[in-house]
Amino acid sequence: MKVTLLAPVLNEIVGLRAVMPKVDPKWGLQIIILDGGSTDGSAEWSREQGYTVYIQKERGLRNAYREVWPLIEGEAVITFSPDGNCMPEAIPELIAKMEEGYDMVMASRYFGAAKSEDDDILTGFGNWLFTRTVNVLHGGNYTDVMGIYRIYRANLFQELDLDKDASYRTAERLFRTRISMEPLLSVRAAKRKLRITEIGADEPPRIGGERKLQVWKWGAAYYFQFLSEVIRWR
Repeated sequence: MKVTLLAPVLNEIVGLRAVMPKVDPKWGLQIIILDGGSTDGSAEWSREQGYTVYIQKERGLRNAYREVWPLIEGEAVITFSPDGNCMPEAIPELIAKMEEGYDMVMASRYFGAAKSEDDDILTGFGNWLFTRTVNVLHGGNYTDVMGIYRIYRANLFQELDLDKDASYRTAERLFRTRISMEPLLSVRAAKRKLRITEIGADEPPRIGGERKLQVWKWGAAYYFQFLSEVIRWR
């Protein structure tokens, strides 16, 4: 199975230098660095390593995904944050599990003995609340619906309408923010009753860069999506 590793970055040069050398070329991945307009040399360093680099044009991570998707060659995509939060060592296990016939495999921070060293009280509670909500409202069986670190069929991006502005527009306007697509992917995959499983993967502390989490705005926008999806998308 051909797999694409898609790594969004914005001024993550420290993390890139520490994390990306641990991605073994023997794994045969297509590697795309999705750059949000870094000014710290992230894009230049990535090109020097031979990675494909795409500079997004429109603001917002879900817009960046939509722009870069035509470059993806893999049957499956691993979305991966090279800021230290995602452990490259879990990549082979994700791929092996996916090859068992799953549509999506999550690298959960809360599955089994896995833990997050990046959570604080607020984000830890938020992740628990959001996961519980998706499981109750949409028939999921997740321990972690929010994380970026996962592998899934590349065509789910179009199949689940994750490429459509209409899937995000209302939430973004209401809460004056721009959100990503991973939580909505979790919801719609559960609603479609796709084959989904999880592996445990620790989340280490981030390395360098700045945490870009907009806790209240993103949390409100995502929760609005979870509620509206009860009647909105079938």
